Amino acid sequence: MRLALTPMGLRAGSRLIPCSVGRGGIRAEKREGDGATPIGLHRIVGLLYRPDRVARPNAWARPILPGDLWCDASGHAAYNQPVRAPFTPSHEAMRRPDPLYDIVLVTDWNHPQARPGLGSAIFLHQWRRPGFPTAGCIAMARRDLLWLAAAVAPGDPLEVRALSRWPARRAARHWGKD
Repeated sequence: MRLALTPMGLRAGSRLIPCSVGRGGIRAEKREGDGATPIGLHRIVGLLYRPDRVARPNAWARPILPGDLWCDASGHAAYNQPVRAPFTPSHEAMRRPDPLYDIVLVTDWNHPQARPGLGSAIFLHQWRRPGFPTAGCIAMARRDLLWLAAAVAPGDPLEVRALSRWPARRAARHWGKD
C-alpha cells in the first residue's frame, strides 16, 4: 500500500486518515530534537505492538516487551536502533504508560545505518488528541492506526512532501479540539 502525507491527512490507498505531524513542521533538513517530520520517500520497516493491550495487528508484527527502548543518543553506536534496558545513553521507552506506542509503525528514516544528528525514531503511532503535534512522528486515531497496521506490509512507501503549510490549527478546530 502506498502512503502519502497530504495537507488533508495521510492518504493510505483510497482512504484519507486525519493525522498530526511534528511540532517543528515538515522539513527537508531534519535534525535530532527539532520536532520536525522529515520530507522524503520513506519505507515502513517495522511494526511493533503491546501484546498486553492489543491483539497482534499483522503476522509480521513484533511485540513491545518490558525493557524495550529506542536509542536517541546521536553519538552512540546504537543511535536510532532498538535497545534493551538497562541502557544508560539517551533513549525513549517503547513500553509507555500511555497508549501512544501501543502500535508503532517504524520508518526507515535514518535507519538502519543512522548518521549522527539527523534524527531518530520517526514512527506512525497513536495521537494524544486530534491536531496535537508530535516530536516528529505522524500520529493518528487508534482506530485508524489499527486499520493501517493490518493493511501495510514491510517496505510499503510513505511519501512526505514539502507542504507550504501544515493545517494543524484548522484541523484541530475541525475536530472540535485545540
